[in-house]
Order: sequence, then C-alpha cells, then structure tokens
Amino acid sequence: MSRPQLAHGSLTSLAAALTLLTTGCAGKADGARADGDTCRADGGWSAEKQARWLRPAVSFPDGAATEDAAVVIGSPTGEPLCEPITVQVQFWEATATTAGTDLRSVRRVRMTADGSRPRTILFPAGLSPAERDGCTGVLMAAYPGVPLKQTELPTAAARLTPASTTADTAFGTSRVAARHLLPPTKACGASGGPTPNPWGGDHP
Repeated sequence: MSRPQLAHGSLTSLAAALTLLTTGCAGKADGARADGDTCRADGGWSAEKQARWLRPAVSFPDGAATEDAAVVIGSPTGEPLCEPITVQVQFWEATATTAGTDLRSVRRVRMTADGSRPRTILFPAGLSPAERDGCTGVLMAAYPGVPLKQTELPTAAARLTPASTTADTAFGTSRVAARHLLPPTKACGASGGPTPNPWGGDHP
C-alpha cells in the first residue's frame, strides 16, 4: 500500500472516530445516559434552579424511620439528571441561652445527587433525639453547590423556644433548597443549664 493510501485510511479512521464521539456527546446532551436510560439535561443550571430541582427530593424523617436518620435526599419525580449536581447537607447546633440562641455549625456532608437513588444522612454525634439535651436543638439544611458564604449563613430569632418553627431561622440566600429546625425543648441559661426559677421551688 502506498503512503497516500495509508494517509487516506488514517484520515478516514480519524473522521469516523470523531463522528462517533460527536454523536455520543450529542446523544448525552439530548437526554441519553451512558446506560441507555433517558435523563434530564441540567447543563448550565443556576444554583437557584438546582435548588428548585432539589427541594422536593429532601425530607426530614423526624424519627419516622430511625432516630439516627436526619435527612433523606430522595428521587424527585421525572427523569434523573444527566449529570449529578453537588449537594451540601449541613447541621447547626442550636443552643438556647439567656442571651438568645447560639447557632454553631457542627457538620457538613458533601455528596453528589442525580435523583436516581435515595441517600440518607445521619445526625452528627451527640445530636440525635436520644443524645441531645433539652437545651439543644438542631437546624438542618440542604443546598446545591459550594458551602455557604458568611453572608448566606442562618440567623435565629432572639431566642428559640419549644414553640419555634423553621420560619424562625432565616438564611441569607435563595439557594437553600430545604431547611428544618428541631427546637430546644426548654429555655436554658447561658451556662447551658435550665433557666433558674426566680420564685423558688414552691412555684412551677
């Protein structure tokens, strides 16, 4: 075989390979997963759009399944995403004091999610319902992308009480997909103990 024929054959093979690659990429962009299943294209989604997709997938068992299960990232209705997104699940210890409420980040779990299978995240050590005391609550949040910046962190009402709800903890960003508060079960002093009864032991 002559050199021109060899060169022509090489160019033909290269063109075929490029066509195959291009077809594969285009198929994926159009909703074809590598395993042949269809998927939802999510390339170029903003953090807010990712949060809208994530919101219906997040649930907080509250002891319905197991006391250690805190957050479940499930499967939203519809097709899974073609490319998984980064999801952060973060926990804050919420301690009621005479000065207000102290929110302290204690754990952040980074994962990827595409909606194809559920993921369960457990409570941080010491903060499960069976472990934490009445002065301590837990704030949980799930959001896409990078960890929250200082300006995006949650703030609490003047003092969280047993009647406090998730609405009493505000975040400085719209990319938080879901949040949930388990409030303290009693008001506590700055030392972490119960607030003293000013009327003495003969009064409730």
